[in-house]
Amino acid sequence: MRLDKFLANMGVGTRTEVKQLLKKGIITVNNKIEKSPKKQINPETDEVQKNNETIHYIDKVYLMLNKPKGYVSATEDDQQQTVVDLVEPYRFLDVFPVGRLDKNTSGLLLITNDGTFNHELMSPTKHVSKTYEVISQKNITNNDIKSFKMGIELNEGLAKPATLVKSDEAFKSFVTIYEGRYHQVKRMFHAIDNEVLELKRISIGELKLDESLAPGEYRHLTQIDFKQLGLK
Repeated sequence: MRLDKFLANMGVGTRTEVKQLLKKGIITVNNKIEKSPKKQINPETDEVQKNNETIHYIDKVYLMLNKPKGYVSATEDDQQQTVVDLVEPYRFLDVFPVGRLDKNTSGLLLITNDGTFNHELMSPTKHVSKTYEVISQKNITNNDIKSFKMGIELNEGLAKPATLVKSDEAFKSFVTIYEGRYHQVKRMFHAIDNEVLELKRISIGELKLDESLAPGEYRHLTQIDFKQLGLK
């Protein structure tokens, strides 16, 4: 990889800014000052430093975010804050949300720059389950549970069977769906003459939201997390 591309990709600056830094002689490769932007390096084995600080190579990134309400699931928006704003240190890697959570929905959201990872989780053929904690206007009935199990009729057709579980707490329930239609949970509740007041995603597949993460906080996925997603 060209040195200027490596530096730009790692967020050191734009290609133009990087060339200026090289001219100043503050970039070293394996402890030798390097001024040529065309210098070919191996980003995984060569040590690149700026002002004696090592620039670590990052290729793919996988983050678990506890999304707070009020953020849109997008990479950029002219008028609203996005979930990528919450992981600012990784913006330079062109990260994006895996799927989406509505602006006023909170909870588990994965952030990555790996398109294959995104496809593996979001492809309709994969049927990766997603579980939500719901606070609704009315309490759940046994008929509601049966309706979800049979499949709720939506405008665009019958939704896949879903699991609805009552909680011991009033107005709280848990719903697991196996597809990702627009506003699906809210529309399913509306179809049974109920309304969602609060919605929080608590798991994707077997991967549960890390309860130690406060709203807006994130962490890197671990190998155990990948196994719980059924990917590695």
